[in-house]
Amino acid sequence: MIKEAAEFAARAHRGVFRKGTDIPYIVHPVETAVIVSSFTDDEEMIAAALLHDVVEDAGVTGEELKERFGSRVAGLVLAESEDKSGTWAQRKSCTLKHLKDSNRELKILALGDKLSNLRSTASDYLIHGDQVFLRFNETDKRKHAWYYWGIADALAELKDSFYYAEYIRLCGLVFGPHFLCSGQEKQAGS
Repeated sequence: MIKEAAEFAARAHRGVFRKGTDIPYIVHPVETAVIVSSFTDDEEMIAAALLHDVVEDAGVTGEELKERFGSRVAGLVLAESEDKSGTWAQRKSCTLKHLKDSNRELKILALGDKLSNLRSTASDYLIHGDQVFLRFNETDKRKHAWYYWGIADALAELKDSFYYAEYIRLCGLVFGPHFLCSGQEKQAGS
């Protein structure tokens, strides 16, 4: 199943590159799958990690995924997919609310996805500074900080993981300290 999911994802993302780079997009789902595989050897979870963006970004339907990979994989992928009809802020608010109420499996999948995205952003941030945010639909760094630190809060159940700790360190590197609504700095990882 993992091999079939990797091949399917590679076909679905063929010719697409990470925003503002010449890195083939397929690197992102593969990296997501590697992170997920550190938590579990469940083939359906790893397949879902490989396929997590095919509905949202490549026009694959949930029904097609269900037929090829089963209802559990399709359900995980659909749960990780954003509805692109809303504004950036609406989509990200829905993602944060959804993740807070999600089960551990979906949180693991989300951590793989978001950590992979954050690694890419952090790497380019070290070279280009705040200019890196100009490649995104939402160019305001403060809004990205709100979203990425919100993800950290939503995934706090995974705080004992090495990958969660890496996520927190990268958020601090790119966005600075986490501030609560009261203006108080939140300690990383707490």
